[in-house]
Amino acid sequence: MTVDLLLARARRLWVELAGVPMTFPIRGADVAVSAESLICPPGWTGIVTLGRAAISTVPTEGLEAVVREALDDLPVAALTDPEQLAAVLPVAEVLGPATLAYCDERAFRSYEKGASERVPADHPEIADLLASVPVEDAAECGLAEITSPAFVVRAGSRVVAAAGYRHWPERVAHLSVLTAPDRRGRGFARVVASAAVAEGLDNQLLPQWRARPEPSRRVARALGFRELGVQISVRISTPGNWTGTGIGLGTD
Repeated sequence: MTVDLLLARARRLWVELAGVPMTFPIRGADVAVSAESLICPPGWTGIVTLGRAAISTVPTEGLEAVVREALDDLPVAALTDPEQLAAVLPVAEVLGPATLAYCDERAFRSYEKGASERVPADHPEIADLLASVPVEDAAECGLAEITSPAFVVRAGSRVVAAAGYRHWPERVAHLSVLTAPDRRGRGFARVVASAAVAEGLDNQLLPQWRARPEPSRRVARALGFRELGVQISVRISTPGNWTGTGIGLGTD
């Protein structure tokens, strides 16, 4: 599959998640009101760039013109930069940015330098692994939400790494990977992720890897994922209190 085909499939996914009819333009950003948008938390503004274009959903009609005008002033590469967004919008909180990467059968580089084991997603040892990491890591990895089997690596009798995916719209497999803190940097994430990606591809799904930390992005690239875009969510405060100087509210 060419990059253009990967990009087209990824764009179809995010347009569906937007919850309203919209398209990625040739360049720049399309902005629409969508209170039910799934590209950001409720009440927030979501921005997804893929290729040289972007879509953005806002929660209310009152924000549509404000966000559209602000995004029109920025190049696409800046649309997911928190500091540049804060210079043109009254940004109170930020989630992200996270890189969006995709893989197909031709690009996939399987990694088999270690054995993984297939277990049910609700296996008690998956819960044990999640409980062994900081709460933020457990929430960000999304392992508790997978709908595929889990693929695990053990050290002795203990599960120290696991991966799987959640079924998303448009036949997308959204990857989740987690390694115990004391076992990171040893290639375990690549072993279990490789097994999960292979499972998704065998089921004719499009693997998606969404990540913020560079170590996670390195694992994805090693497996053949191409970074095609970025996702960010921002909560916009009351414009009247905005200083225009950075993230947060201006206060006296």
